[in-house]
Order: sequence, then structure tokens, then C-alpha cells
Amino acid sequence: MKFKKTMLASLFALASLTLAGAAHADITVGVVQPLTGPASGLGIPVKNAIMIWPKTVAGQNIKLVVLDDASDPTAGVKAAQRLVTEDKVDLIVGSSATPVAIPMADVTAEAATPQLATSPAALPPGKDKWFFRLPQSNNVMAYAVAQHMKKQGVKTIGFLGYTDAYGELWLKAITEEAAKNGFKIVATERFARADTSVTAQALKLTSANPDAILIVASGSGAGMPQKAIMERGFKGKVYQTHAAATPDLMRTAGKDAEGAFVVSGPAMLGAQLPDSNPSKKASLAFLEDYAKAYGANTANQFAGHGADAYTLLEKAVPVALKKAQPGTPEFRAALRDAFEGMGRTVISHGVLDWTAQDHWGYTNETGVMMQVVDGKFKVVQ
Repeated sequence: MKFKKTMLASLFALASLTLAGAAHADITVGVVQPLTGPASGLGIPVKNAIMIWPKTVAGQNIKLVVLDDASDPTAGVKAAQRLVTEDKVDLIVGSSATPVAIPMADVTAEAATPQLATSPAALPPGKDKWFFRLPQSNNVMAYAVAQHMKKQGVKTIGFLGYTDAYGELWLKAITEEAAKNGFKIVATERFARADTSVTAQALKLTSANPDAILIVASGSGAGMPQKAIMERGFKGKVYQTHAAATPDLMRTAGKDAEGAFVVSGPAMLGAQLPDSNPSKKASLAFLEDYAKAYGANTANQFAGHGADAYTLLEKAVPVALKKAQPGTPEFRAALRDAFEGMGRTVISHGVLDWTAQDHWGYTNETGVMMQVVDGKFKVVQ
């Protein structure tokens, strides 16, 4: 009898230890970002922001596995495959390069693993069950651009954008807004991310003499077409998308960036935001934390997406833990469901409200228009 009692006590103790271990299981987050290549100016700040996350969320340790997609879709897919098969991650954050994030979605969907894309990647209807976007949709930002153009009296537009998915989706979005607002697109030119010159395209666009030119590029890649347009003597207005809302625009375009209008989420604007903006507090906190870790004026909007991802985990993980433990298919499904059901959530980039029908979540009030003034971004009132 004494032996049985001892055995039962040992088994009970072992079970208690097992449950305690399960209750404090690591939440494994895979991070796939362009840390090298043309989009590295986007991916490195995301990675940097993630590296200063708190070490725990909802009492669970966070284990990070960071991989470089090298701005290449094939590398991104391989990285995602490794994360879901070998590391058994609970979540993937990435990529900041749209052409990489899209094929990664096939991997995460097949593995039933939530993916927080840090690029405004569009998928065919019904294909984004496991795919959520941290950036605003191109449609939401195109709305903000079109409204500003309308106030500026713009009637004709020239388009100069990437040949890839990001460029084409923006062309579609601005074409729809042009139709709604009575604008006419008078010239359309494209270039590849790896191109080192757009002189020919800039000549064609400036010859068309539109009231405004919209440049669709990202990070340091946005500076080269900006310079090319201004060096051709263009006197109209130049607009850039939210992928260009980084200090790289001014660094690469120099004085030719002066006066450019750039649409953005509120993350980078901090003290410039009115007190009525719901994201002002989150924006200020993000900028302060990033500056403390990496130096003043080093953040960009992509870093904001990295910070926002943790805010979303803070809200979703406690809900998911009620259903399952990290490291299991059940937890991954519960985390996905928690994202969909978390309701109104204020982050540095705006107010997000994902639903089963909408994994973008932002509204048309999201976009904030900035202008480059004296080499810095200033909110346009």
C-alpha cells in the first residue's frame, strides 16, 4: 500500500511538472525578412523592432527564429518551409517585400500557420485564411493620395512604378480612384526593383506633362526615380506611396526629394499627430523605444510594423491560450481565430479591426499625408 501511495505521489508530481512546463511553453515566432538585397531597407528595421520585443507575452517565453529572404521569393519560400517543418513555429512575421510575402502564403496556408505580412500583399479572394497584413492596403492609401490630389487641383496623373505585384496593385488602386475623382492617367511607365536608371521612363513621363506623377517604389529604391523625375525639370507634384515613407527617400534623393508628398500610416509621426488621433500614444511609444535601442531618427514605418506585431500578440495570445498550448496545431488555429475576433485594436499604424471577411482591417481614415520639408517629413494639415 505504501509503495502504491509513493508511486501515485510520484506520478502526480510528474504530471504537475508536465502541466507546469506546458503552461510555460515557448511561443515560437519565425521572422522572415529581406535583410540583404534591394528590400533590405524595409526588412532590417522590422527585424530590429522585433529584437527589442519583451521576452514574454501572456506569461509565455518568446523564442525568435530570424531568417533572411534576401529580397528573393525563392529564398522566402524556403525559409517559410524550414520554419513550419523544422522549427514548428506558431507564427511567421514577414516578408516586407511584397513579391516574397505572396508565395510564402502558400506555405503558411498549407501548414495552417498564421502569417503576419509586413508588406501590403494582396491574395486572390479566399486565399488569405491564414494571412494577415500589418501594412495598410494600397486601396486605403490610394484613397488618401487621391483626396489630397483633388484638393491640390490635380487633373492628370503620370504613373511610374515597379513591374512587380506592388506596382501593379498600386496602378489598379490609383486607376480606380482616378475614375471616381475625374482624374486622367496620361502616361504609365514601369521599372524593375534592380534597375539602376529610369531616365527613359522619366523622359516619357515629363514629356506628357501631367499635373502630378505617382512613384510606386519602396525604401531606398524610391529615391532613384524621384531624382530622375526632378532632374528632368518636372514642375508638377510628385507623390510617393507608403513603402517610400522612410528616411531612405531623403538619403538617396537628396535635395530632389524636397517637396514630395508621401502617404503614410501614423506610426512615424508621433508628436506631429493631433491629440485626437487614436494612434498618437502608440506612435510615441514605438518611436521612443526604437530610438532608445538604435539611436534617434533611425526608425521607419516598417519598424512600426515590427512593433505592432507584438501589440497584436498581447491581445491575441491570452485568448488562444484558453484553447491550446503553444507548439500545437490547435494553438496555431486558436491564434488565427483570436486575430480575427480581437475587435478594435489601436496600433502605431492606425486602428485595426480584422474580421473573418477582412484581413486588411484598416479604414479610409487611416492614411496621413506628409511632405518632405527641409529634408524631413512634415504632416500636411
